[in-house]
Amino acid sequence: AVLGCAVLVPAVPGQDCPSPCSCRTPGPWGTAVDCSSRGLRSLPALPRHTRSLLLHNNSLASIPAGALDSLGRLQELQLWDNPWHCDCHILYLQRWLRDFSAPALARLRCASPAHLSMKPLGQLTGSDLGTCARLLPTTCLQFFWRDLLLIAGVLIALFLVVWALKFSKKLVCQLTLAGWRRRRNIPKT
Repeated sequence: AVLGCAVLVPAVPGQDCPSPCSCRTPGPWGTAVDCSSRGLRSLPALPRHTRSLLLHNNSLASIPAGALDSLGRLQELQLWDNPWHCDCHILYLQRWLRDFSAPALARLRCASPAHLSMKPLGQLTGSDLGTCARLLPTTCLQFFWRDLLLIAGVLIALFLVVWALKFSKKLVCQLTLAGWRRRRNIPKT
């Protein structure tokens, strides 16, 4: 019998790769997505298994909050040469990059507004951005109040259970004692 050996190179299905970008999957480690120099104004939908993401030399002004959170395999990210607009919407990218890669954050500079032009994104402070009234999305605040109500409900239920146990223990003791007294008063025949 002749045994054949085939080399399988993983391909990225067309639907997983954003249309303006090119993708390749060199191994089991994830997908390399090249969206550089495509004139992008917004972040395309990215494959979940993205390992390398090249977004440099585009027209990106910001990255939507949460857009990079699902990219757990990401090891390389290039964002330089984009006209970053440094307002409250840039806080997500700044904080995400602080955790992901300080050198990548150091390369990014604000393009607008004018008073922040050329300022490194990593050096932005709250006073630079003005008042960012809604740092937490409304859904986060709703979850906070929901969780607070759940905790209060659990504490009240726990209190009622302890009270019921204490009352039932007292009741059992009274019933046992009453039964014992009755047995002592009943004449034997």
